[in-house]
Amino acid sequence: MTIPILISLIGFALAAYAVIANDVIQTLGTFLTSNAKKHWLILWAFAAIILSSTLILGWALNDGDVTYGRLSKIPLPETIEWWYLLPPIALLIITQFGFPVSTTFMILSVFSTSQIIGKMVIKSVSGYAVAFIFAFIIYLIIARKFESKSSLDKTNLKNQKRFWLVAQWFSTGFLWSQWLIQDFANIFVYLPRQLNLYQLIGSLVFILVILALVFKRKGGKIQDVVTQKTNTANIRSATLIDLCYGIVLYVFTVINPIPMSTTWTFVGILAGREYAINYLMHKHLIKETYKKLFFDLYKVNIGLVVSIILALLIHQLK
Repeated sequence: MTIPILISLIGFALAAYAVIANDVIQTLGTFLTSNAKKHWLILWAFAAIILSSTLILGWALNDGDVTYGRLSKIPLPETIEWWYLLPPIALLIITQFGFPVSTTFMILSVFSTSQIIGKMVIKSVSGYAVAFIFAFIIYLIIARKFESKSSLDKTNLKNQKRFWLVAQWFSTGFLWSQWLIQDFANIFVYLPRQLNLYQLIGSLVFILVILALVFKRKGGKIQDVVTQKTNTANIRSATLIDLCYGIVLYVFTVINPIPMSTTWTFVGILAGREYAINYLMHKHLIKETYKKLFFDLYKVNIGLVVSIILALLIHQLK
């Protein structure tokens, strides 16, 4: 095995762990919170089936391209040097502090031209804005019914209607598949753009093992971004958050294949929801809401700043 191939494999392994450990809570955080009493293996099996189906379907439909065209304008370098490992290493370090940074910027920026990076930034900022406005409007309409104090006492799954239980698992599955279509690019950027069967199986097994570790740890520190928001343990709230998030990701998937930061969209959904709830029912908490929203934006922007610094550093090393 040559050194460039070894670096590619190490890069894939680091990126897979870093991306899943940091980003998976965006899509499955509310699912984990509202199903905290279920054994983690059941929840993992559900997520694993959808992940495997999405990966294999993309591979079969796109001639071995599991990223659904997200890397079509980001070719694999002829030689991957050691400095390409810096982004996933930095991401792993930041993840340990519980910062929900953008893995898209952290990982893909060092492989991309300045033009592609600019398009990713514009699409990601647009994703945040659309997500915030969409969630804000939706929750202005439904917050009094679904997020009232009376509903805060109904967080026990045994007291939930069967409809909401089924609806949550469907909405989570839809969101999880849309997130994977976006973020497979961040994981597979170190590998050939067309995978053979053995590469597909090997990478799938590795990712499923990492996913199991995340589920066993119940999300880790990044899960705090979800649990600190109002009423996210309520199964109805979790269902609506996942549905809103999945719809926004689907819309941006249809627009164009340019990668985008799903983290920014996730934070936008939570921000719009939080602001609408407090505006309607807890106006005395508006100032605290502003602080939370700006702090979340501050954390996701750390990833953007670090990724730009790493990109500049790697270009200098080249």
